Amino acid sequence: MPADLVFLGIGELFTGQPGGFLKEAGIAFAEGRVVWLGPSDEAPSARRTLDARGSIGLPGLVDCHTHACFAGSRAAEFERRLAGATYTEILDAGGGILSTVRAVRRASLAALRRTLEARLREMLDLGVTTVEVKSGYGLEPEAEEKMLRAMHAQRTPVEVVPTFLGAHAIPAEYRDRRADYVDQVIREQLPRCAPLARHVDVYCDRGAFTLEEARAVLEAGIRLGLKPRAHAEQVAWTGIAAVAAALGATSVDHLERLDAAGVSALARHGTVAVLLPSAMLYLHDPPPPVKDLRRAGVPMAVATDFNPGSSPMRDLWTAATLACLAMGLTVEEALLGITRHAGRALGRSDLGWLGEGSAADLVLVAPPPGEPAEARVLVQYMGGHRAAWVVKGGHIVAGREAGGRRAGRRRLPAVG
Repeated sequence: MPADLVFLGIGELFTGQPGGFLKEAGIAFAEGRVVWLGPSDEAPSARRTLDARGSIGLPGLVDCHTHACFAGSRAAEFERRLAGATYTEILDAGGGILSTVRAVRRASLAALRRTLEARLREMLDLGVTTVEVKSGYGLEPEAEEKMLRAMHAQRTPVEVVPTFLGAHAIPAEYRDRRADYVDQVIREQLPRCAPLARHVDVYCDRGAFTLEEARAVLEAGIRLGLKPRAHAEQVAWTGIAAVAAALGATSVDHLERLDAAGVSALARHGTVAVLLPSAMLYLHDPPPPVKDLRRAGVPMAVATDFNPGSSPMRDLWTAATLACLAMGLTVEEALLGITRHAGRALGRSDLGWLGEGSAADLVLVAPPPGEPAEARVLVQYMGGHRAAWVVKGGHIVAGREAGGRRAGRRRLPAVG
């Protein structure tokens, strides 16, 4: 039986596995699965064959840490930081996350959905087929649920992985009653939001939640069937990375102040380290201990941390380049960081690679003018790499079609 779709002549296909660079390759899809990849001259017959000569192929990219569902603007805050104000100072003055909270609480579900869709379509055009999106700008049961429902209602081909982040900041009305807010997260927000989420996340840091508060929230989420994750060791060391890893976290993220014990805990528990270079640069933080993570064999993912304040950057290609320039990753580590290791950070063994048993997600990109069709040039050249074709679930969902038309976008089943 012929395949449904075959791409032939791919200049270089990165399969999302170490050393997995195939020259003059082809790939075939049938019934939403990868059914073959190898040399183009050995390709099976197909109902539809497309010439991808000169292109670079990769698994559909995975952005495994974003806050892409938000309302309002924080441009004035950016100017304050340029003038010397710190992230924590702005938060203590009622800005930062709390500014976005006020805007999200005012926004309708429909408005949140529309802006989220617009952002996801921009990411899709860059070849991103799976995006983790966090709540955490509601900080009350109704608004947190509204954010998660907007993620489910979005109508793009991008797969959204929803994460509950009610423990993102202490809202203004609970400033002098933080224990009451933690209790509300556990007793009201989590039971209401857990059916709409796959992960529970916490922001454990100076000015945010303490280690004891974070542990309580994560343990409550685990009891409701959510996989734990954590914003860890970013502004100040707290010990949350080791605690979250011991609780079974699929990832801990940021890690600029990660210590040796934390590195050992990640290695011991198989937890992914998610690196967020844009936030590191916007906040003038030092880089995470990449050499120590590498020596310990900790898988490193790379994400945008796209949000309106500390990382207003939604280009995952740029994040990959910055991870090399500012953090010391190799090019292959960066490619794995936005593909297979990003999938692992979400607890998904099928994402970010190509082969038997993988997700049927593919991006094909033309190299910059004058450059060879090699995946490494997409990391060397910073950002903006528009996809020629994007395949999700074995179907073309974006890119060029006959006559140069953009592929139609179909609605996928709701997540959750």
